Amino acid sequence: MEQQGQGGSTEPKPKKSLSLNVVSNKEHRGFGAGSIDLSAVSPVVIDGNEAVIDVGAMHAKSKIEKGIKFSPNKEDVPNGRPCWIVWVAVDRNDDGAFYGGATACDMLVDTEARRGWKLLADHVNRLDYAIKRRFMLDNLGPEQKTALKKLLVEHNQEWWDRSPDALKQALEA
Repeated sequence: MEQQGQGGSTEPKPKKSLSLNVVSNKEHRGFGAGSIDLSAVSPVVIDGNEAVIDVGAMHAKSKIEKGIKFSPNKEDVPNGRPCWIVWVAVDRNDDGAFYGGATACDMLVDTEARRGWKLLADHVNRLDYAIKRRFMLDNLGPEQKTALKKLLVEHNQEWWDRSPDALKQALEA
């Protein structure tokens, strides 16, 4: 898109990259100052023993979350099946890209009743931990660990090979 400047000249208007802004107590320095770049984070949804990348989960609109009314009370979802959102951060060093952080968040989903349970604060905190290159996958069972490992390896074997041993050990089923 072009925008006319003074004197009728047309010059391309630079696009601003959108990211989540974090404004500190110090003075705000304009657009994008102090922002967290979420472009290197992908949400993986694990339902049963299947793991899929579902970017809708970034805004709580993954396939399993659509049409579900979530409650912070587990007892509201007595027939819910366990599901997880895993935040996976990709990092880069001199050797290339690798999986640098991964954290799993629990959920219960009852599709028939259109009810679910999750703790939004936990999802936000674990997203932050993944961005900070931590691995928190101990709440996954053996089937889910196998599914996540399979997805990460199939998505990019080289990234998996360059990933820290902490991730590989965390996904030992």
